[in-house]
Amino acid sequence: MLSNFRKILYVSDLEQGSRPAFRAAVSLCNHYDAQLTYLHVIEAVSATAKSVLSNMMEKDDIEGFLKEGVEKLRDKVAVRLERFCQQELEADDRLNIAQVDVRVEEGTPWKVILKVADEIDADVIVMGTRKHSALNQILLGSTAAKTLTHSKRPVFVVPLGSE
Repeated sequence: MLSNFRKILYVSDLEQGSRPAFRAAVSLCNHYDAQLTYLHVIEAVSATAKSVLSNMMEKDDIEGFLKEGVEKLRDKVAVRLERFCQQELEADDRLNIAQVDVRVEEGTPWKVILKVADEIDADVIVMGTRKHSALNQILLGSTAAKTLTHSKRPVFVVPLGSE
């Protein structure tokens, strides 16, 4: 049986077609009058990329450059979320921006999702999944599948398509 959700972690890849999962998270927020954490995870920069950058920049400059990029993306997500709320939320939707915490983190997506869920003590994780071929699933894996497999809390997975 589902519990009374007070803290909802919504995970977005920021790709086109991700709105159905966000709408599902908003619906849960409305139903339970819950707090929503909107999370986007940036894949960590590979050692190879850092090595290439180290040939052109100092280590401190690289870290500052990457930190600045995360901050800019966080601002972009916040603006996008506010615009979405203004354009698409219905008058009877009770979610407001004050109920939403925007986080942009870096790392392996499924691991970061679980770490953030633990940090905020989320009652449920809401995320979308895209259709992939069987070969892609075997070779690449799916963030949703890995999150679902390793999570100790409910995961609400919404199939995504194009809008």
